[in-house]
Order: sequence, then structure tokens, then C-alpha cells
Amino acid sequence: MDDNAGIRRALEIMLPTHFAEVKTIPSPATLVSSLEQFRPDVVLLDMNFNTSINTGNEGLYWAGEIKKMVPEVEVVLFTAYADISLAVEGMKRGAFDFIVKPWDNDKLVDTLTAARDKARKAMGRDARSGSGMTGVIPGSTGNLMFWGTSKPMAAIRKTLDKIAPTDATVLITGENGTGKDVLAREIHAHSLRSGKPMVAVDAGAITETLFESELFGHVKGAFTDAHTDHVGKFEQADGGTLFLDEIGNIPLHLQAKLLRVIQNRSVVRVGGSQATPVNIRLICATNMDLEQLVREGRFREDLYYRINTVHIVLPALRERKEDIVPLAQLFLERFAEKYHRPLTGIAPDAAAMLTEGRWSGNIRELQNCIEKAVILSEGRELTAKDIQLESVAKPIGTTIKAVSEAEEERLVREAMDRTDGNISAAAKMLGVSRPTLYAKLKKYGL
Repeated sequence: MDDNAGIRRALEIMLPTHFAEVKTIPSPATLVSSLEQFRPDVVLLDMNFNTSINTGNEGLYWAGEIKKMVPEVEVVLFTAYADISLAVEGMKRGAFDFIVKPWDNDKLVDTLTAARDKARKAMGRDARSGSGMTGVIPGSTGNLMFWGTSKPMAAIRKTLDKIAPTDATVLITGENGTGKDVLAREIHAHSLRSGKPMVAVDAGAITETLFESELFGHVKGAFTDAHTDHVGKFEQADGGTLFLDEIGNIPLHLQAKLLRVIQNRSVVRVGGSQATPVNIRLICATNMDLEQLVREGRFREDLYYRINTVHIVLPALRERKEDIVPLAQLFLERFAEKYHRPLTGIAPDAAAMLTEGRWSGNIRELQNCIEKAVILSEGRELTAKDIQLESVAKPIGTTIKAVSEAEEERLVREAMDRTDGNISAAAKMLGVSRPTLYAKLKKYGL
């Protein structure tokens, strides 16, 4: 919502002149991780995060949660709706004060300063020192990555904070649906290139005949259908970030051409002769095991090391189970608003079922599952009946190693059926690599 984005920008401009550090986030999705990493003295908390709901209940809930998590942090409520009873209820839940929008700058700064001083005094620190920090959460859900509270994601967040401001080339790997593209956008958003374009390319979807033209561009007349000059993806991303998704699917003979451009940081359009310098930050992603492909001779070793300055492995959803229910709650809120359903939460039986799910499709599968459940639900909470996890792929219980040929074919067929033909998910279920599964599919004519 533009209003809220504008408020965040206004606060980001004004507050740093009065406080040593200020951090703004658009929604409670990253609240827990922000509290852990930023360690604010004060949180300025919006009362509403859903544009269609203005009851203030969300703000009251999160005010209580903040005081439970970090009692020493002071909370100042921020709302466009002046309601004395709401303010009183907020105070009962531990809020320091209440600010009404549109706000008076002096009053806002004075209130935050008083809250900071109280917090620092409670923590035994000098309230007048310049290291006071204010956390700001003015509302409106954004497209930030959901970090959750799991240790693997916390480690990735720390890595991101270190590498984002640099131009280091990043390789992101992980199963399908783990959010590799979202992490790439997050890195770009926190980089010094964030004001420039981020160009995303599904390298696996480009045909071999168009690969060079799409990435490097072509000049008019270079081939039959080249009626005009075409700017390739590398030039489009000049000054910004180029994201090459599914890089493991690029054929070997084209990898050499890609390597040359990455090394030289210049492109020659198809049919042209002039080299054009390109200033890009490169981020690559794949769900394939590139080291295995290198050993098999299917991926160039020199290209692998060129794109692998920093390697981030996104964990599967089943490896961060504590994040499943909070993530499902976020999807629930999004789809409840989209489909106008009166849903507010997830019942305990449904939460237990979600936590124990296999989730071969990871976050993407969870999102689809919750969307379907929201559409079919009839109550105010999602129940186990609504969620219908029978469609979620479960482990077969054995792998295709050391079994008879007939049993092997049966297991391969079953895995492909359960995963709707998803090669990566089926390979994971069977405990084999994608190349091995490809060979089995060819063997049995599947």
C-alpha cells in the first residue's frame, strides 16, 4: 500500500537524525528475527497490517507478543484511528504510549525518546548515550523473504547481511520450492545496486538456438527473424543484478560461451563484432547437484568455481519445521483476504498435521495447500479436514537401491505418480540423483 510505504520512507528520513540506528520492516513476518538481530530499545508498532481490517487487533496482539519475547523493549503504538479504549487496552498489554496518524514530528520524537530512555534505564544503560535504537514497524505487508526462527535460516540471514552490500557472485542451491528466486531478490534489494534493475532469466527454459540471442543480444540481420537490434539480458541488467535461474540445465557447449562473458564482463551481440562492457552482479540458482555434474563431466568445473564465490544452500521446509505453521499463517491471511473468507487462525490438529507433512514441494507446495484449504473452509479456523494432506507426497519407505528390477520399476512409477512427474521430488523420494532417475525413466520407457 503506497501510503504505508511513504510513511516508512518519511520515518527513515526523520528518525535517524534523532536516533543512532533505525530499522523499518513492512509486516510482522520478520518481526521475531528483527528483534533477535537488531535488538531495539523501542518498537513503533502499527495497529493494522491488513488494509481491509482496521480494528487494531493485530497491533494489540503483536504488542503483547513483543512484551512476552523481550519485556525490556518498549512499544509505542501507531494508528490512524484515535480511539481511547484502544489506547487503554494497548497500555494494559504493556505499551508505553500511543501515537495517532497523521503525527506531530516533535511529539513523535519526544515519545520515542522517552520510551528509549525508560528501556535503557531498565537495562542498566545510560539513557543519554548515542547508541539508542528504535525499531519501526509501520505496516503493510511487503514481499520480503520469510526468515522464520530456525537456525538454518538465521545463519543464511547473517550471510546475506555480509554479502549483500558487496558485488560477490552468489550461487543459491536447494530443492524446488524453497524460495531461491525470493532469496535472490532479497540479496539485490539489500545491495548497493538496489536502485538498478534486477533481470531474472530461467536459463533452463531458453532453447539452445536462442540462448546467445536472449543473453547476449543480436544485431539486425543476424538471422532470419532478426528484424531489429535486440538487447540481451546481460545488457538489460547493466548496473544492476542478473539472476540466472536453473543454471544447471545449460548445455555444456553453451557453458563455455557463458563463462567467457562472465570472465570478460563484456558481450558481443550475435551477428556483431563490437564488445559492449557490462557492469553486473551475478546470482545463480539451481536445484541440481553441480559438484556431481562436474564429476560426471556435464558441468564445466571452471564455470562452477566462477559462479560459486559464495554458496548458499536453502534448507528444505521439512528441515525447518518450526517455520511451517507461522508461514502457513501468513499464507492463510493472504488468501483469506483474497477470497473474502472470515478465517483468523489454524486449529491445533491442523497445525500438527502441517508440521508433520513431508512437503516435497516445500514452500510452494505449502502455499498451494493453504490456498486450497482457505477456499474450501467453512469455519473461522483451518482444521485438519480443510487441509487435506493426503495429496502431500510421503516417503515411499525404501529406495531403488538393491531391489529387483520389477520392484525398481514399481517404485519409480509410484514416485513419479506421487509427485505429479516432478523429477527433483521423485529423485529425493527414491534417494537417488536426478541423472540416475532420468536413466531409470528412459530404461522403463516412462
